Amino acid sequence: MSNPTKYRKKPVVIEAMQWDGSAESATPIITWALESDGASIRYHEHLLDGDLIAHPDPFIWVDTLEGRMIASTGDFIIRGVNGEFYPCKPDIFAKTYEVAE
Repeated sequence: MSNPTKYRKKPVVIEAMQWDGSAESATPIITWALESDGASIRYHEHLLDGDLIAHPDPFIWVDTLEGRMIASTGDFIIRGVNGEFYPCKPDIFAKTYEVAE
């Protein structure tokens, strides 16, 4: 049995916007995604009828390479190195990223 190998994340520069939970804050995020490559990002106030998501607070749906993910208030929306979009929790974002000069 082999042991795990340690890896360091390569330094890459990404773009990100933090969502404050409001429709007003969602609009520039959605516009940014549409202008980038037409990524599917949608803002919703509450549970959507017919969907299997019981979400009492506003949320943003982000269609990622891995499928649909939900961004909650405070989450960052990231555009990765290949132009893909995905949400990231603020604590993980703070541990992983810093402002690039």
